[in-house]
Amino acid sequence: MNDTLYGTRDKRGYWKPSNWPLLLSIHTQPTRPQVWLRYLFGFPGYLWPWSTVYFLITLGVWYYLTPPLEMMRQFSVGWISFILARNAGLVLLVYGTFHALLYIQRRQGTDFKYNIKWPDIGNPTFLFGNQTAENVFWTMCSGVPVLTAYEVLTWWLFANEYVPYVSFAEHPIYFFAVLVLIPLWREAHFYFIHRLIHLGPLYNIIHKVHHNNVNPGPWSGLSMHTFEHVIYFTNVLIHFVVPSHPLHAIYELMNAALSPAKTHVGFHKLVVVGEQAIPSDNYFHYLHHKLFEVNYSDRSIPFDVWFGTAHDGSPEADEQLFKRLRASKANKHISAPSPSP
Repeated sequence: MNDTLYGTRDKRGYWKPSNWPLLLSIHTQPTRPQVWLRYLFGFPGYLWPWSTVYFLITLGVWYYLTPPLEMMRQFSVGWISFILARNAGLVLLVYGTFHALLYIQRRQGTDFKYNIKWPDIGNPTFLFGNQTAENVFWTMCSGVPVLTAYEVLTWWLFANEYVPYVSFAEHPIYFFAVLVLIPLWREAHFYFIHRLIHLGPLYNIIHKVHHNNVNPGPWSGLSMHTFEHVIYFTNVLIHFVVPSHPLHAIYELMNAALSPAKTHVGFHKLVVVGEQAIPSDNYFHYLHHKLFEVNYSDRSIPFDVWFGTAHDGSPEADEQLFKRLRASKANKHISAPSPSP
């Protein structure tokens, strides 16, 4: 597949899509039913392919790779170790598959790759001097244990009926509605915690590890400081207060744990065979890694448009960003205390 038909690459090796709308059509044409149907059921859309993929993985985990709830009423090394090993295997499979196909075998070369360069080697910015090695370290040695801790707590609370429970049999419409809304909640939660850890010293203490990846790859997605992992997975806490089923909670965690591989993959399209490709469409978040102070969330809810932090890769958006940064610096200078005489 020829990526020049879909975008352009500049002299520095940066590729960008030629036709990339900042706002989804549901935000620009909210009263048209066909627009909503296309958004919900189209390809790509809200439900297909990626939300469906994560939900199918969740179903498999729930039915085949999760101990019975009654077993989890008491903490024990046995079932906790099983959950930890299962999560490590899932993350290794999903992130490792993206990385193996695109970065080791390089199945599609640099076609649709936003940055023509490959992950850094011999760069002292990263642990071991290797970007991928650092990413794998933080993902497997911090991300997976923190994910598992939240999941273990969730199972224990549901098993002991300490959190409000809803069943599909009794409330099928509510059950389905909560399920469908989970990706939207995750996006809203992520936007606000993301803005928080970009503030002042929190960035250097917590978020800088993730932003070392200015040229992200799949393993960059969950490569975070442990403190950030602790904050990131708090999205599941909503199910401790909102009536939910354990399936909702595990879908919340699986979505949060596995989706960063796709959003950080570094390619706009994933070529399957010949002219067939799966849309990855993570240019919005790629620009966040490239420019830092833009695009804090995804586009399903236009938080970045509402708060003036959206960027579509255009020169006009660059100019708006520079104006915003200059104004921010000027405000900081004005508000700084005057030196003593």
